[in-house]
Amino acid sequence: AMANGTSVEEFILLGFPGTWQFRVSFVVVFALIYTLTVIGNASIIALVWRSSNLHTPMYFFLCNLSFLEIWYTTGVVPKAIGVMLGTSQTISFSVCILQLFFLLSLGSTECFLLSVMAYDRYLAICYPLRYSSLMNSVLSVRLALSSWLGGFLAISLLAFLTSRLTFCGPDVINHFLCDIDSCLALSCSDTWPVELATFLISIIVVVASCVATLVSYMYIISSILRIQSAHGRKKAFSTCSAHLTVVTIWYGSTMFLYVKPSAQNSLEMHKIVNTFNTVVTPLLNPFIYTLRNKEVKLALGRAL
Repeated sequence: AMANGTSVEEFILLGFPGTWQFRVSFVVVFALIYTLTVIGNASIIALVWRSSNLHTPMYFFLCNLSFLEIWYTTGVVPKAIGVMLGTSQTISFSVCILQLFFLLSLGSTECFLLSVMAYDRYLAICYPLRYSSLMNSVLSVRLALSSWLGGFLAISLLAFLTSRLTFCGPDVINHFLCDIDSCLALSCSDTWPVELATFLISIIVVVASCVATLVSYMYIISSILRIQSAHGRKKAFSTCSAHLTVVTIWYGSTMFLYVKPSAQNSLEMHKIVNTFNTVVTPLLNPFIYTLRNKEVKLALGRAL
């Protein structure tokens, strides 16, 4: 290909190689998880929209997160099912870059949203009497909009640099989606600028938002410990326990995938962690936020 001056214009996604029965079992699991994810997150949005007592900044941010999770898993699962069934294993270079940009942008937006939600919990617990004036509707809309814009703008440079890479063959991606490490592994041009940009953007987006979240929780925990009654401490902690669980799951897997100076060798491990990050986590979020939340349970009971 290099001798003829041509380059690869489409890739072949392997998905999860194995027997037909093995791949069909994966398809069934992926389809079931995807259906539950869409129904669960859409139900949260509908419930918050219908219940006037849930029209607060915390649930507004939760609706943004649920909306994001629907599109995040939609950008992965339908194509992954086609890959595992063998009906849609090829993906053009332009669509591959588009999928990469879409997924990384939504992932960056989720990082910013989680840090905004931590800040919201910080204001609610540390300044309960001034919370309604500090976190008003205008500020909550601005914070959510900034998270979306920041997430997509942060990945624009990385997507542009990746689109400038040259691919001369092989054209097989050992994955069910277009991942940045898979693209770097197949490129026959200098990948150092893309690796550097990936590392720097990961530091800015993932680490910075994680630090902001941790700082918020340091103040939250300090404030909770100063509460005199055990019941008061338990009630205060219950308001942020769901968010803390989601933060731990999300940042743990995201840092493993992206916060590193260069591409790691184990693409198989990346495939497993990406499956958890893009398929399982969006399903867990609605259940984590609703199972122990009395306000949501009451609103759901009234709606039913």
